[in-house]
Amino acid sequence: MFEALTEQLEAAWKKLRGQDKLTPSNIQDALKVVRRALLDADVNVQVVREFIQAVEQRAIGKEVIAGVRPDQQFIKVVYDELVAVMGGQQAPLQAAPTPPSIILMAGLQGTGKTTAAAKLALYLKKQDKKPLLVATDIYRPAAIDQLQTLGRQIDVPVFALGTEVNPVTIAEQGVAHARAEGYDWVIVDTAGRLQIDQDMMAELAQIKAAIQPHEVLLVVDAMTGQEAANLTRAFHEQIGITGAILTKVDGDSRGGAALSVRYVSGQPIKFIGTGEKVEALQPFYPERMASRILGMGDVLTLVEKAQEAVDLADAQKMQEKILQAKFDFTDFLKQLRLLKNLGSLGGFLKLIPGMNQLKAEQIQQAEKQLKRAEAMINSMTPEERQNPDLLASSPSRRRRIAKGSGHTEAEVAKLVQDFQQMRTMMQRLSTGALPGMGMAGVGSGRAARRKQQPKKRKGFGQL
Repeated sequence: MFEALTEQLEAAWKKLRGQDKLTPSNIQDALKVVRRALLDADVNVQVVREFIQAVEQRAIGKEVIAGVRPDQQFIKVVYDELVAVMGGQQAPLQAAPTPPSIILMAGLQGTGKTTAAAKLALYLKKQDKKPLLVATDIYRPAAIDQLQTLGRQIDVPVFALGTEVNPVTIAEQGVAHARAEGYDWVIVDTAGRLQIDQDMMAELAQIKAAIQPHEVLLVVDAMTGQEAANLTRAFHEQIGITGAILTKVDGDSRGGAALSVRYVSGQPIKFIGTGEKVEALQPFYPERMASRILGMGDVLTLVEKAQEAVDLADAQKMQEKILQAKFDFTDFLKQLRLLKNLGSLGGFLKLIPGMNQLKAEQIQQAEKQLKRAEAMINSMTPEERQNPDLLASSPSRRRRIAKGSGHTEAEVAKLVQDFQQMRTMMQRLSTGALPGMGMAGVGSGRAARRKQQPKKRKGFGQL
């Protein structure tokens, strides 16, 4: 997401390098680039106009702080305005004083509403809450079956009464069931249409009146750009929503929806869907999203994802293996699968500061290499995975693995060689034993170090 916008904004910063102060004249070119970048990203025109005015007013006349370049200061102004236009701060779910808290899901067909309901249920379950899904979409073929399948996948019960019962009745009885059984949250999935129509709005209004939800969340497709904001406003005017869930964010390289929804509709984005997996739902943090847009990464989200996926005991064992140079192909395969659980490699790298410079082709090439490595490791015996040195000294083993994985013997040999180098480097990094840092490198003894350092001096490792 935001790749195109990020690339264009970087061109704006370049126009300010070498200046000693932000002035009305020297920021005009940069503002033009920012304006064009936002319009190309399908941000609402009125949002762009007011955004540029706010940035210009805040930027002009700012004295450049010692050690901070004008372009960096301009980035800070743009960052602050991006955060403001997206809502300023994260908008949490509103819980009822006494359970259950009720969430009514709304949206058009094709936006991922039913999947979003299941994702939200899983999110709440991870917060140690007890959610119940209620299926009221009696019109779309297999809609109830889809929700029940998703419910089984995440181990969350689904309340359903079939397709012959009125949706309002299903919603009422679902809430009553949740109250009787001690559920914390009720998520009511409703029917969508191909476009806004009065029948859909009337039914939503009836369900809302009957169950009195604490949240009415509209699910909108990020791929529709600024139209997502207009849709949010239309639903809010007719139904009264409390927030939006932006889906398919991972497929939107422009980002106009995220920048327009709050301003145009007046309602906050509460969650974003970042992939097809049921785990791919995140609370929406304006400051984190602004950081991503500006190519600064999103370390907090990266840490949160890692905390969910990584077992601390396993991490400790892995650290010990690295220190003892016992990290093997089984461990490497485990790390590959952990990376998959965190999402796509591209999505993972975008959260790391500085990695926005990587091109899509480079990321695709890296993903292909990881897949090839996984295929070759899967063709190894348990003994070979645990003892990579066996492969280094046995051409016949490498030939067998190459044949079994559909790759060449040269590719298998390179994998083994690269792995051994990586394992050595990991051990050296973990112990601080880096060449040129006053400590031994791989294969270099004291005599070698004396040759490299004829004069007596201290390295970092000897201080």
